[in-house]
Amino acid sequence: MKTYNIALMPGDGIGTEIINEALKVLDSVPKDFKLNFKEYLIGGIAVDKASNPLPQDSLEGAKNSDAILFGAIGGEKWDKLERDLRPESGLLRLRKELGIYANVRPVRIYNALLDSSPLKKNIIENVDLVIIRELISGIYFGEPRAKEKDRAYNTMAYTKNEIERIAKYAFDLANKRNKKLCCVDKANVLETSQLWREVVSEMAKDYDDVKLSFMYVDNASMQLIVNPKQFDVILTENLFGDILSDEASVISGSIGLLSSASIGENIALFEPIHGSAPDIAGQNLANPIATILSASMMLEHLGETKTAKIINNAIDSVLKDGYKTKDLAKDSKDFCSCSKMGDLIVKYIKEQNG
Repeated sequence: MKTYNIALMPGDGIGTEIINEALKVLDSVPKDFKLNFKEYLIGGIAVDKASNPLPQDSLEGAKNSDAILFGAIGGEKWDKLERDLRPESGLLRLRKELGIYANVRPVRIYNALLDSSPLKKNIIENVDLVIIRELISGIYFGEPRAKEKDRAYNTMAYTKNEIERIAKYAFDLANKRNKKLCCVDKANVLETSQLWREVVSEMAKDYDDVKLSFMYVDNASMQLIVNPKQFDVILTENLFGDILSDEASVISGSIGLLSSASIGENIALFEPIHGSAPDIAGQNLANPIATILSASMMLEHLGETKTAKIINNAIDSVLKDGYKTKDLAKDSKDFCSCSKMGDLIVKYIKEQNG
């Protein structure tokens, strides 16, 4: 039997709760392979226990795994620490050390949740797009950077090779989908964006079937809300991708529905795009669907597409039958807890697969 070694990194806040529900679902789904899980510290809890947001054994465990299933990190408790000790620094370092350069964030609309979005049904119905965000360069990693008494600065930098690498991933994905790629930038004011346009335009010559367009990020942020159906694959740099993908969560109705994959040459990390939500941590109120969908993306990445589809079908069925977590139920008092949603998905998996 084929065996995959999975590094678990629940992190902080609701991280443990949502990871537990994903594990419950992965355990219940019929499969002809084995998943070996080992848990590692990262984020604030790692600072508390090891004085390091990414301990060396966690980094080595991640490097030696077939994939990483990640929860969430951060919280007010650690916000006043020096930058290198903050939980987010651990995740940034993990991404850089693993070389996971392509962040893949699908945005899909569930018909059962059309009323959960603040946008009109005719705007969001049948939206199916993917945001490809460059993950390990740009302003989050650029040097020099500093915060002085009366002045602070950051550096945004990209090389041609970094752009080519992420653009190839986006072109290849667009080629498999609806063959439309929109590169989002700020080329009217940023030299880095001008280089992006030059490199991506040159690469487009090798993808005759893909229709390439460019859009300034301020316009793209508006178009995502007024006409999201125009998009198939969106390619963009680190900072813009971070913001746009969170904005896109409004389309689906809740950030608790959006999964993501961070892909590198040798390894990949899978996580919900939402944060650690310390305000509801430990209350069994979190929406675990984004994490469960991330686990499904992990299986698909490992080549276990049939098993991934079983999980996706169960989620579709649960939502179609009207079950919602608190973030989706809005003001209604009739909602499922985090663990109840996990139990329901497991129940549907068992019912649909004998």
